[in-house]
Amino acid sequence: MKISADELESLFDALPDVVFFVKDTAGRYTHANLTLVRRLGLKQRSDIIGKSVTELFPAAMGGSYAAQDRRVVTGEVIENQLEVHIFANRAPGWCLTCKRPLVSRGKIRGVIGISRDLGLPDGKHPVYDRLKRVLAYMQENYAEAIRVQALAEQAGLSIAQLERHFRRVFQLTPQQVLTKLRIEAAMRLLRTDQTVASISMACGFIDQSAFARQFKATVGMPPRVYRAVSGLTAKMDALPSEG
Repeated sequence: MKISADELESLFDALPDVVFFVKDTAGRYTHANLTLVRRLGLKQRSDIIGKSVTELFPAAMGGSYAAQDRRVVTGEVIENQLEVHIFANRAPGWCLTCKRPLVSRGKIRGVIGISRDLGLPDGKHPVYDRLKRVLAYMQENYAEAIRVQALAEQAGLSIAQLERHFRRVFQLTPQQVLTKLRIEAAMRLLRTDQTVASISMACGFIDQSAFARQFKATVGMPPRVYRAVSGLTAKMDALPSEG
């Protein structure tokens, strides 16, 4: 028994924390769940169908997503990529994105994927308290070189156990948690007048190029573009409201 994209679309409409989509090989949406419709600030599914990410998202982000899709239509699989999604009508949110080639009759016909919001940590997990101490250490020292082996020793676990428990409790690997902490810090600092070079060092990246690559892969735009966009948003937020 096969399930059609239409049936999947209807199923994912019921999940407000998951974005579901199907695109053709040219990057045009053929299916999208209502979560994506709402997050784009649109009214109905037909406002998305037939359009590309470059038409629906800000230029820098749309270009990054389009490049990602082009890799997938060549056969690449993207599995649980940590990303920040920025929409005009809601606060930035962390998610894990999965994309796969959509294959029919032996040929790649497009891209199918989901982006799932990160949930709250599982505080009832048996080793949560130990992992919480490790997380606190990472929060205090993300600017330093942190080895997974050292984190495992802090928790009294093997590296394999630490990785498994982190995924269960935080839905992320230790390295993804570290990346998240560093990018969050960078997003805050990019709202100040610090240089991009100094921010990259303050956030634990080996150099500015490594920082720029990781930031763009995670946020969907280069640091300088994010600084311009976030600065504009801050100015708009500071304007007095009508009435």
